[in-house]
Amino acid sequence: MLTKSSTELVRKRNSVLVLSVLRRHGALAHTEISDFTGLSSATISAITADLERAQIIEKSEQQAASGRGRPRVLLRQRRDCGYLIVVIISSDAVQYSLVDYAGKLIDRFSEERSHDPSGAARFMEGVRAGLSRILDRSRISQEKVLLISISSKGLVDSTEPVLIWSPIFGSDQIDFESALRPDWQTKVILDNETLLVAAALGAREEIAKGADFRSLAALSLGHSIGLGIVRRGGQTGQEVSAPNFGHMLHMAGGGLCRCGTRGCIEAYAGFYAILRSAFEVPLDTIPAKFVPVAELDKIAAKARQGHRTSAFAFRQAGLALGNGLSRMLSLTERMPIAITGPGTRYYDLLRQGIEEGLGQSHIVRMEGMPEIRIVPEESILVFEGHLNRALSVIDQDIVISGVQGGD
Repeated sequence: MLTKSSTELVRKRNSVLVLSVLRRHGALAHTEISDFTGLSSATISAITADLERAQIIEKSEQQAASGRGRPRVLLRQRRDCGYLIVVIISSDAVQYSLVDYAGKLIDRFSEERSHDPSGAARFMEGVRAGLSRILDRSRISQEKVLLISISSKGLVDSTEPVLIWSPIFGSDQIDFESALRPDWQTKVILDNETLLVAAALGAREEIAKGADFRSLAALSLGHSIGLGIVRRGGQTGQEVSAPNFGHMLHMAGGGLCRCGTRGCIEAYAGFYAILRSAFEVPLDTIPAKFVPVAELDKIAAKARQGHRTSAFAFRQAGLALGNGLSRMLSLTERMPIAITGPGTRYYDLLRQGIEEGLGQSHIVRMEGMPEIRIVPEESILVFEGHLNRALSVIDQDIVISGVQGGD
């Protein structure tokens, strides 16, 4: 016999399922929701009535293409149910986006990130100002913000919104939730940027391939080197992780990395590493914190014109990436690799080294070279990953905190 508490748990789980189906497929009719969820018509009626009464979803009518007959009644999220703020921290800028509950972008702006030696405290002052500014521009009250979703390169706490280490702030940890108190009481989540990229690519793959999708790795090339891995999960959905790939050992006692260690993959494949190698700067030189893409473009142009030292810098970077990927595949499984980030513009120069490094792996020699795709629109994928994760968290929180069932 089901107890009252277990019945309530099932109802909330089913409510989240209905909201997730609306997220994935858009506005749907009652029968379509039933088909996608596998829930009975009576259960769907009860859940959608509760969600509509709580002003989480709303009805709309869609006239038939012929213009005849009764219009279809569709259910969809109420855009004004609440709002999400997305904060994307990159090497040279911070982007703020305001999104409504239906996932529609309302406003966006970017601010250059100053390389101020005062560090994290000054940075958080700018973040607080940016959050206030994006609300003021749309005249939305702070109480209507359901979640703040933040991303950065680096090491992220898996349970709390704490940036443990980053190429921007080094070992200066930032607890975003604490840093935003007492001005903000809103829930804050933090994710590794490349993890969000992998999650977005995995969501696309699952839509395209369905049950045939197994796994995929996303390799981000740029000022930093990141890796995200997404695997098809069970009932809990996809499993996504972001191993500390850029700071895996490539060569013992090798080039100095921004993390302070010697010989990391990033110390050979990051933009600063390619710059250092192309100008034959000693490997123990302190790495540049930020290298403009225009500088890499100049080195790439020389490499394509046959300049040996410039071409060697890209080949060495590719070799470090290929060696790292070969180890990753040996520890996991053979999977497609999507290469993304600003470094994709140099893939023609990196390719030989990447394939050479991969070819040194036993699994690649036995099973062949993995599929490699170039996906340059990293910024779009980061934002998609934010929306997929953050709106799912919002849906669960809304259901848990308050949809009341009818008598």
